[in-house]
Order: sequence, then C-alpha cells, then structure tokens
Amino acid sequence: MGETRRTIELLWLAETTRDAETTRGADAETTREAETATAGAKPKSKRGRRPGLTVTRVVEAGITLAGAEGLDAVSMRRVAQELGVVPMTLYTYVPDKGALLDLMLDRLYLAMPRADHPDRPWRERLAAVAEENRRLYGEHPWAASLPASRPPLGPGLMAKYEHELRAFDGCGLDDVTRDSALTFLIGFVQAQARSEAEVRAAATRAGDTDFEWWAERGPIFQVVFEQHRYPTATRVGAAAGAALGAAYDPGHAYTFGLNRVLDGLAALIETGDPRR
Repeated sequence: MGETRRTIELLWLAETTRDAETTRGADAETTREAETATAGAKPKSKRGRRPGLTVTRVVEAGITLAGAEGLDAVSMRRVAQELGVVPMTLYTYVPDKGALLDLMLDRLYLAMPRADHPDRPWRERLAAVAEENRRLYGEHPWAASLPASRPPLGPGLMAKYEHELRAFDGCGLDDVTRDSALTFLIGFVQAQARSEAEVRAAATRAGDTDFEWWAERGPIFQVVFEQHRYPTATRVGAAAGAALGAAYDPGHAYTFGLNRVLDGLAALIETGDPRR
C-alpha cells in the first residue's frame, strides 16, 4: 500500500505542478491584498505552503544538493535549510524523502535529450540509448546509485521508457523480451556508471589520477609479483596496464562491455529465441 500511495502521489505532484504553481501565484496576490486591507492588525501565525515556493523548486534544490554533496546529503531537513524554510513546510509539498528522490529522478528523466533515428540500424539505436543514459549518469552520478528495481512511475520515466523501447522496433522481439533486453542494456550502463564514480572518488581521495597511479606502480608490477608463481596474472596485468595507461580505464571498459552487450542481443534478435 505504501509503494502504491507513493506512486500515486508522484504522478499527482508531477502532473499538476504547472497548474498548482499558477494557482499559488493567484493565492499569493490575494494574500497580499488581504494583508494590506488589514494593515495594523497583529499578524497570525500560519502553517502551510509558502508563497513562491513550489514543488519544482523543492525538487531542483534536492538535485542541486545531490550534485554538490552526494545523495547522502539529501534529507528533508537539509533541503528545507537550502530553501530557507522550516522542515515542516517542505512536507506540504513533498510527503517524504522517498517521494522527493522519486521526483528528483523523474525530473532528470523528463529533461533527458532524446533523438529518434528510426532509420538507423538497431545496433546504433541501442548504442545511442546507452549513451544517453551514460551522459545522464555522468552529469548526475547520484542517479546511478538509486535502485533500478522500483523506478518512479512519473511522466519522465514513461517518456524515457517509451523512447527506449522504440529503439527495439523491427527487432522481432515480443513485449516481455523487449522489456528484458532494455533492462539488460540499461543495467550495464548503470553498473558501469557506478564503477566510474567509485574510480573518481578513489582518485580524489588518493590525490592522483589513474594514469599517475599506474606510472608510479606499473614498473614494479613484475617485481612485486612472482612471475613463476603467477605467470598469467603478471603477463596480462602488465600488458593491459601498459596498453591502457592505467589499472582500469572507464572509457575502455564501457566500450568493450557495450559491444559485448550488443553482441549478446544480436544473438537473441537473430534467433528470435528469448531463452537464449
């Protein structure tokens, strides 16, 4: 029941934000007129929504905070602080932190650039979908850390889902297989984004880049490890590090992995057998 209610709240908030903002503007004007008419009267303490504050502003504040300090920094109290209001005021716009995170992610989905190229080969269309998601996670790393099993069922997700499913048009997949293939593709991109974020965080903590790390440690690789005891690991590790200039190259890992994902989907599409 809780998840159902959250979904309903998300849809309602997302779809009525524009109308609600217009109404609030009118309400604010009415309030100002009423205050003028009763000048000199002792103001009464009021609870509820603040004039000028909107669901959109609350969500954007959460996105800005997550981008600057990470997802752990996002809380109802902290977002309220960033907006200059008391925490209880925030709850009149967003029911809880879970709904706030849903709205934040859905807003990113709604703003994603999406280009349809139905005339392009399916492999290029899927690579474009993957790149769109990779760009999203690159600009908003915190989004990749949110669980994919229960996505926000808002207009942003639905627009994104529709666009990405259409990339499989003409591939001969049934509906369930099409959904599974998309989940497989996006799951790879999300996992890769998480790995890239971890690499960047580690480099920041260490104060050096992967290239600098390997330049310092690469020459002693064969000295530290016993070549006779670990001949394959020593040879392959040294060769890969020398070729990539790092122990781990996110760009290479993404390109290599995406090609393997597309190869796997090619086998599925060519056979038309969802059991493969």
